[in-house]
Amino acid sequence: MHSRISINPKVCHGQACIKGTRLPVHQIVRMLANGDRLEDLLEEYPSLERADILAALDYAASLAEEQIVFLEPMSVPA
Repeated sequence: MHSRISINPKVCHGQACIKGTRLPVHQIVRMLANGDRLEDLLEEYPSLERADILAALDYAASLAEEQIVFLEPMSVPA
């Protein structure tokens, strides 16, 4: 899925975008969160494919996934 996502410092200030476009992942996710339907996005952005939108959602979900990191107790010098 992430093969459809591009991160390039020279495109959109290095933000994750749909590959081959200047459409940031966060914009797609925000439009969907604000009630736009997938079909609306496909109509408004003809260069997008359904798989691009799903890849954007998958990418955003992977960023939001909680990761538990156990830290070792700090040792205090005597």
